Amino acid sequence: MNQLIPPVNTNDHIYGSAALELVEYGDYECPYCGRAYPIIKHIQQKLGDDLKFVFRNFPLSHIHPHAFAAAVATEAAGLQNKFWEMHDIVFENQKTLEPGDIFYFAKSIGLDLEKFKNDITNNELQSKVEGDIESGFRSGVNKTPTFFINGVRYEGDWEENTFLQYLKDQLMETSISGE
Repeated sequence: MNQLIPPVNTNDHIYGSAALELVEYGDYECPYCGRAYPIIKHIQQKLGDDLKFVFRNFPLSHIHPHAFAAAVATEAAGLQNKFWEMHDIVFENQKTLEPGDIFYFAKSIGLDLEKFKNDITNNELQSKVEGDIESGFRSGVNKTPTFFINGVRYEGDWEENTFLQYLKDQLMETSISGE
C-alpha cells in the first residue's frame, strides 16, 4: 500500500495550508525520527507557505517504552492549542521522556498543568493515538519515520538536500498541473 489512508482531515494536526502536503508518521522516542525532526523543521523554513505539514503518531511501544505516553501528551497539549509546541519540545528532548520530564515540558510551554494532568488520562486521546497507528497500518507504514507527499508514500532519501529538492519538484508539478 502506497496511499495515505485516510487522507488528511480535521482529526489531524496541520501546520500550514499549502497544496503541497507532507505527512510524517513518527515516534517521539525513535532516534531516526529524532534525526528527521530538524530536517523537517529546516524544510518547513525553506518552503514556508508552500508546505502543509501533518504529524501522525506511530509509537513503536515494543521498543520505545515512552513513545505512546509522549504521543498522548502531545495530544493533550493540543487540547490547549499547544500541540506543535509540545511536539517540538518532546523531540528536542527525546532522551528524557519520563512522566516528570513530560510535566516539566508542559509547564515550560505554559500549559494549565491541572487540565493537562486530567487530559493525559483521557481515553479519547489514547483512542486518537491508536487511530493514528491504525491509519499507519492501513497506509502500509512499518517503520518510523514514514513520509507521504500529497497522499503517496515517499520511498526516497530524507537527507535534507535530497528531500528538499524532491519536495520542490513536487511543488513545481503541483503548480503546473493547477491543483
